[in-house]
Amino acid sequence: MDKTQFTKELQAVVEWLRSEFQTIRTGQAAPAILDGVMVSAYGAMTPIMQVANIGIEGPKSLLVSPYDKNQVKEIEKALVDAGLGLSIVGGDTGVRVIFPDLTSERRDMMVKLAKEKLEQARISARKERDHVWNTIQEQEKVGDISEDEKYSQKEDMEDMVKKTNEQLEDLFKNKEAEIRE
Repeated sequence: MDKTQFTKELQAVVEWLRSEFQTIRTGQAAPAILDGVMVSAYGAMTPIMQVANIGIEGPKSLLVSPYDKNQVKEIEKALVDAGLGLSIVGGDTGVRVIFPDLTSERRDMMVKLAKEKLEQARISARKERDHVWNTIQEQEKVGDISEDEKYSQKEDMEDMVKKTNEQLEDLFKNKEAEIRE
C-alpha cells in the first residue's frame, strides 16, 4: 500500500466536501456561492471571478464589481439566471447580491443537501479504501507481502479511513450549525 498516495486521495475527498459546502447557501454572505456562475463576456462563457471582483459588503451582501463597466448587465443577467435564491440589484458600477434570511423549511433543505454531499464524500472514501484493499490482497497473492503484512496494512488503511470519516463528519456538523444559526 502506498500510504502517501492513499493519504492524498483521502485528503482530496475532504477538500472536495469542503468546497461543496462552500457552495451551500446559509444566511451569511459567502463569495464561494458564485463560483459556478458563468457570464457571457466578449462572446464566450466565462467564470464570474474572471470578469469581476467579488467583495463582501456586509454580513448579508456581496458587491460584484466588473473589471469592464460595460459588463454590469451581463453579470446581473448571469446571476439571475443562476437561480441561487439570492436578491440581485444592479447598479451603474456593479451588482449587489443580497442573501435573504432563510426560512426554517429552507434551512432543512440545506441541511438535507449537506447530508447528501457528506454521503457522496463517504462513498468516495470507501471506493478509495476498496481500491487499496484490492491492491494489498493482490500483493499478498503474488508474494510481495506476507499475510501478517497484509493485515498490518489493512489496519493502517482502516485507521486512515476512520480519521477521514471523522474529518468529514466534523465538516458536516460545522456546516449544519452554520445553516441553523
